[in-house]
Amino acid sequence: MANKRKNNFFTRMIRVFKLNFIKLLRSPGGAKKVSLGFAIGFGLEMLVISTASLIYILFIPIVTLSRGSLPAAIIGNVVGKLTFLPVLLLPFARKIGHWIYPMTDKSGGEAHFNLKQLLHFDFHGLIGVLHGGIHILIGMSIFGLILGLISYFIVHYFYEKQKMYRLKKRQKLYSCI
Repeated sequence: MANKRKNNFFTRMIRVFKLNFIKLLRSPGGAKKVSLGFAIGFGLEMLVISTASLIYILFIPIVTLSRGSLPAAIIGNVVGKLTFLPVLLLPFARKIGHWIYPMTDKSGGEAHFNLKQLLHFDFHGLIGVLHGGIHILIGMSIFGLILGLISYFIVHYFYEKQKMYRLKKRQKLYSCI
């Protein structure tokens, strides 16, 4: 029986990132199609928490209507999950959402959610929770748009760079023959 050595968490995460990056650069389609798919997948990952995973219903239609690469979109979604960015950006998203669309409760104060009040048909706390959810949805939509746009250009650059590298390698191989 061979003693198998387990890698630590960070080594495994780096290996997963490298594997997904290699898969991305070898995805079929042009640079624009692959980078658009990755950007959409990465941007939509920012909305998963705030929509309670309901964004996945629209995931495939959004990618196909925008003519992006579905495998690249899935890879972008996985990379977005592995970075933990949606969780880290949640407090900032709420502040940005509140800054863009301020909503105040008509009772004149910050209402906190209390189950006992809800059972007595007092919905002020629930309205406060829903307002916070709307703020998070607005903020995460903005973060998804910005990060998707940035990732589009980064993936496009790396895809073109990898394509040129493979072309030079192929030319060098055929020139030797």
